[in-house]
Amino acid sequence: MKIDLTDTTAGKVNKALVQGRRSIGTPAVGMVLTLVIVTDEENAYDALKAAEEASHEHPSRTLVVIKRVSRSPRDRTASRLDAEVRVGADAGSGETVLLRLHGEVVDHADSVVLPLLLPDAPVVVWWPVNAPLDPAQDPLGALAQRRVTDTYSSEEPVRELSARAETYTPGDTDLSWTRITPWRSMLAAALDQVVCEVKAVEVEGEEFNPSCELLAMWLADRLDVPVRRSLSSGPGLTAVRMATSHGAIALDRADGSLATLSIEGQPDRAVALKRRETAELIAEELRRLDPDDTYASALRFGVDRLNASTAPEVPAPAARAPRAQASEDPAAKDGAAETPAKGEPDTRQAAAPEAAAEAPTTEAAPQERPPLTKRAKAT
Repeated sequence: MKIDLTDTTAGKVNKALVQGRRSIGTPAVGMVLTLVIVTDEENAYDALKAAEEASHEHPSRTLVVIKRVSRSPRDRTASRLDAEVRVGADAGSGETVLLRLHGEVVDHADSVVLPLLLPDAPVVVWWPVNAPLDPAQDPLGALAQRRVTDTYSSEEPVRELSARAETYTPGDTDLSWTRITPWRSMLAAALDQVVCEVKAVEVEGEEFNPSCELLAMWLADRLDVPVRRSLSSGPGLTAVRMATSHGAIALDRADGSLATLSIEGQPDRAVALKRRETAELIAEELRRLDPDDTYASALRFGVDRLNASTAPEVPAPAARAPRAQASEDPAAKDGAAETPAKGEPDTRQAAAPEAAAEAPTTEAAPQERPPLTKRAKAT
């Protein structure tokens, strides 16, 4: 059910929500939080679609704040609020209100959102694009227990990470951090399988992808080792290689869906490491509303310290050496020894013991492990 309201107020929007619930027979209970999405008209559809899919796991009231651009000076001074109320099948598993702000009310969006918040329920604010440099000081961010941004959508992601570190407040988080949750879990599980000391790490991924920097900073912060950031053609993160006292460990994902986990001395394993959609990322962030101390620690490590570290290039795990074959008969390998000519002495039997004494035994000779081959960076 949809209810359109033109040049309205927050009080009329609340009445429309009650009217819509009564019309379809849906009670107000069951909402676990209020999700406020601050976006523009261009990105509103994608953000709302992701929020509706996430609402199947977290039933919530979704308020989409769309700040419209006024074209003339008179329009900029005139304030107007247009709303679209959606309940029932048109709103996923919750309620949705699209709020289009015009004129001076754009600068006072918190006064429109505050009366529409669910009572005694947590508030999450999400900026899909154009997030403020200090989300906690933003008027809408000040209403929330959790503030979600996405540095991947910014024009200069690395500089954006530095700004986030300077203004971090408990409750801030980033979808670029959420994207690397499967990578962090897989790398931690790989290190649990062997007893070793990590010496150096290399993180490979496409340029202008802040998830690569965040994963590198997390590894450098937790392992206290130099981390090298290298570039590839993507998509996203493509590989993490670690040089350890046990041997090389690598997690390589070239196609964006299936990765290969390689540990020295163990067979390679294929693991699912698919790139996730925005709805899955938002659903993960809504599962926990407490501050993420691990993200804060990795963010405060600093991109500058990461780039200043002189980490060597980490080699890929060596291929497993083939099993040594049984000793071949020299006569079979080189051809049968020539039979001595008539009248010449046969020296083959006399030379055999002497050759056997000089030749080392195949079983006693130690076999060298093939050298670790460096993998060329992707172009």
